[in-house]
Amino acid sequence: MNLQTTLQEKFGFEEFRPYQQEVCELAVAGRDLLLVMPTGAGKSLCYQLPGIVRGGTTLVISPLVALMEDQVYKLKKQGFRAERIHAGRDRAASRVVCVDYLQGQLDYLFIAPERLAVPGFLEMLAKRKPSLIAVDEAHCISEWGHDFRPEYRMLGQRLPELRPSPVIALTATATVKVQDDIVTQLGLKQEVRSIHGFRRSNLALEIVELNPSERTDAVAEILQSPERLPAIIYAPTRKDAEEQAKALKTWTKAEAYHAGLASETRERIQAQFLEDKIQVIVATIAFGMGIDKPNIRTVLHTALPSSVEGYYQEIGRAGRDGKPSRVILMHSYADRRTHEFFTNRDYPETELLKKLYLALPPLLGPANNPLKSSLLAKDVLQSQVGHFFKDELAFENAFQKLRIHGAIVLNGDGEVARSGRDWMKSYEAQRMHRVRQLEQIARFAESHQCRMVHLIKHFGDQEDGGRTCGLCDVCDPVNSLLKKERELSNDEKRYVERIVAVLREIDEMSTGKLFQAALAGVPIERRDFEYLVSGLARAEIVRLREDAFEKDGKVINYMRASLNQMWADSPSSSLFAAIKLNHRVRSGVKKKTVRKKSAGSVRKRSSTGKKSVSERFRNES
Repeated sequence: MNLQTTLQEKFGFEEFRPYQQEVCELAVAGRDLLLVMPTGAGKSLCYQLPGIVRGGTTLVISPLVALMEDQVYKLKKQGFRAERIHAGRDRAASRVVCVDYLQGQLDYLFIAPERLAVPGFLEMLAKRKPSLIAVDEAHCISEWGHDFRPEYRMLGQRLPELRPSPVIALTATATVKVQDDIVTQLGLKQEVRSIHGFRRSNLALEIVELNPSERTDAVAEILQSPERLPAIIYAPTRKDAEEQAKALKTWTKAEAYHAGLASETRERIQAQFLEDKIQVIVATIAFGMGIDKPNIRTVLHTALPSSVEGYYQEIGRAGRDGKPSRVILMHSYADRRTHEFFTNRDYPETELLKKLYLALPPLLGPANNPLKSSLLAKDVLQSQVGHFFKDELAFENAFQKLRIHGAIVLNGDGEVARSGRDWMKSYEAQRMHRVRQLEQIARFAESHQCRMVHLIKHFGDQEDGGRTCGLCDVCDPVNSLLKKERELSNDEKRYVERIVAVLREIDEMSTGKLFQAALAGVPIERRDFEYLVSGLARAEIVRLREDAFEKDGKVINYMRASLNQMWADSPSSSLFAAIKLNHRVRSGVKKKTVRKKSAGSVRKRSSTGKKSVSERFRNES
């Protein structure tokens, strides 16, 4: 049975998509592979087809129950023997699947990563080793990834039991650093890396600064047009998802979709969305939907995502059928503050973790068989140090961070001890990486360059030529749905003249020094200055480039500005005519005044005449 024949007869495809055939040939030959291709590019076929050609059972490890269910459903419709085991299924059904696996009755077995930690399950799989192992959403294994899962981190310790089966790791979003970590953690041997296809030529990306109070109306405005449906909306919280879905239900078929719903409810909503009985899904960005629906015309984010990687994966659900589709991100500076709050909650200061670590008893005996006398019950530990933490969730989060970074030895009875390993360096590195991810998505939202080119550079797609997309709000602002441009105000014209005058004297300088040199003593805030510089960059009057320096062991990123020599001798009137500024959220209240007010008590009118964010967020911005 060869690849081409199986592709046509079993899967119903006449030909391969770009890069698929090469990957499939390597997998059939038994090579370990790392495949990084965007959502909708056909990654699943790259393990499904080789699995059938190799014979036996292909084991698929996936963290997304919804995606697992969707793939099993489709494979069964195609006539393949596919099953799944995850927490949403009852024990009796899972036992039947195990028997079918051992008897060689399955082409594909999908499992959640947590299943490998169940006593006896890994040994059961090893009795009849799979012919191919696919690790889907492989970025979850990396502490540098955008969706790190502790149970994925354990895969590297468990997969050797299933070798010599080849392993193919698949993900839609992995920077070079994450790629290296995936290879190391999974123990891929002489792996082949296939990193391709990050350009999505049918997606028009748009980013607009809007108050949270304005976003639901903006969503309704966009989706009123039938050609922009079906749609997925990503909301920042479950509450937001519920409220936005409720507002949309007044005129279209919409449902909220998040981890707080019962599994049967999620399955029903997903099935109705796939069958076009529901036109709009409002999902939390923290919950992977795993929906493979080709005709999604619009994807909207009603808040800033937490990382570029997560954003790219989510927008990849639009336009998988190749037809023109729209992607819109709404944000304000308040979103960054919200993310910073959650980062501080999820990644506590090292000193707090240190207190918990020092409360643990030192380990006596080997880590795999510690002496009973050296162990402490976890609930006793919590009672001793719980006063350091805001609540039980905060304690549990800190405990898991120590466990992930090897600081804790935990036995099957939930008893713990101090491992003695150096954990602080790796934890601090992970925490700083999370902070950098927020900086990267904020820079992307405020960027002046082609949106698609920015994303391609971020993921290091070496084969892309770097041409501008011609579709996004930067390349084609006239056709933006929400973003509106305006002329410079009289004050802004004076500020622009000062900025350009400094750059005519100095070839290049950091934007921080430019702010001080051009606008010292002028009543303008740094964010307003950067807003003007972005306008100058979009008009190609100023060139911006990223640079970095190291301080106290940390990498500090910043921007450098230089004047495009085409404008070196241009009169002010020409400069002003070339610059168009985007309407943006304005606080309208000076910080000193805000601090004297009670949080959330005052609302101002923005320059668009609509209400801006609450004062609580203004104070933080």
